[in-house]
Amino acid sequence: MNNTLHNYAHARAGDKGDRLSLGVFVYQDAHYPWLIQQLTAERASEIFKHRGISNVTRYLLPNLKGVNLVIDDALQGGVNSALNLDGHGKTLSSLLLSMEVTPP
Repeated sequence: MNNTLHNYAHARAGDKGDRLSLGVFVYQDAHYPWLIQQLTAERASEIFKHRGISNVTRYLLPNLKGVNLVIDDALQGGVNSALNLDGHGKTLSSLLLSMEVTPP
């Protein structure tokens, strides 16, 4: 079995300008401490480095059993400036959920 983040969590995405916000929430509340260990700003930076990001800020959301990642310079100028086909919020949340993880 592939151990990806998708097996343990789901994600919501939003984008504004050149900033991406990814909220990741575990399916089971008991996995929240595990999520905090697995989903660090450094690991997220590695996943998105090919997009030329400049910074990842991680915010813990303990009441929601989630993590919010704010990723700067991830959207190649934003929806109105990018020349690519919607490589924005939703597709990038799928990329994050493909991250290999250690099972809880």
